[in-house]
Amino acid sequence: MNDMTIMAVETSCDETAVSIVQNGSKILAEVVASQISTHQKFGGVVPEVASRKHLELINVCVAEALQQARLTFDDISHFAVTYGPGLVGALLVGVATTKAMAFAARKPLIGVHHIEGHIYANFLLNKNIEFPVVCLIVSGGHTTLVKISEHCSYQFLGQTRDDAAGEAFDKVARAIGLGYPGGPKIEEAAKTGDPFAINFPRSWLEEGSYDFSFSGLKSAVLNYLNQKEMKKEEVNINDVAASFQEAVVEVLTEKTVMAAAANNVKTVLLAGGVAANSALREALNKRCDQLGMKLIYPPVKYCTDNAAMIGAAAYYRALQGQFSGLDLNAVPNLKFGE
Repeated sequence: MNDMTIMAVETSCDETAVSIVQNGSKILAEVVASQISTHQKFGGVVPEVASRKHLELINVCVAEALQQARLTFDDISHFAVTYGPGLVGALLVGVATTKAMAFAARKPLIGVHHIEGHIYANFLLNKNIEFPVVCLIVSGGHTTLVKISEHCSYQFLGQTRDDAAGEAFDKVARAIGLGYPGGPKIEEAAKTGDPFAINFPRSWLEEGSYDFSFSGLKSAVLNYLNQKEMKKEEVNINDVAASFQEAVVEVLTEKTVMAAAANNVKTVLLAGGVAANSALREALNKRCDQLGMKLIYPPVKYCTDNAAMIGAAAYYRALQGQFSGLDLNAVPNLKFGE
């Protein structure tokens, strides 16, 4: 079989990313143009601004990826792109660009779900992961538990009923004055805080449920801050960050290992932007060790949005003959599993 050399594009939010990935794991080129500094002054991502930045950067990123890999368009066998979920304007830039490249080069097109990309970040550096696995995908927009018994096939075990974990991180970071991006700021502040200083609530939901809920925790933090303000008492920002993070990590960790144990699964995957959180990695690693399970997670740079993970997911889609037509469109509210 000939090598599958995939150019992958990811523009679902505020990173313009292009990678060239061979056979699902060999990264020949990776380019990520971050917009964090652009959006920081607004306290979060502004969709219109993000779309315009993608338009400015996408062609530059494609050219740089080809240059890094020392390839031409003729050397690319497939083109892949995130088509949802995400910001509609941002997604459209990536989808339109990738469709144009696939059409011009007369090569197959593969549309990839953003969350599936996060899962496959684990396979970039470890193609020999043995199924079945349970994967926790935890990001700004998703907190989902799935069982995977074979490539590109998912059994949904649990998901968030309200705020995703990453969304809660961002909102709490804003409330305590840490700003954007919330996840890294909370993690940094928590390092010098006491995780048991404030007993914030854990939402376990019904017995045996693997669903998540973080809106109550977020409200508890806001109520704590309001009470402190009314009493004119000083707030220890680091203790709030550490106690909040501890509450999130405990629920994520326990529900994940419970789900794996109930499904007789010995390998746990961690994926998504919040998978970069060191406290979550350490807690999940410890619990997996205690229960005789193996934990696998990507390097930090592949937890956040990148195109290499899209190239990895696309490879396994292509092996199954799952291609997209040139009528592929951006789907901002794309459900996982569609």
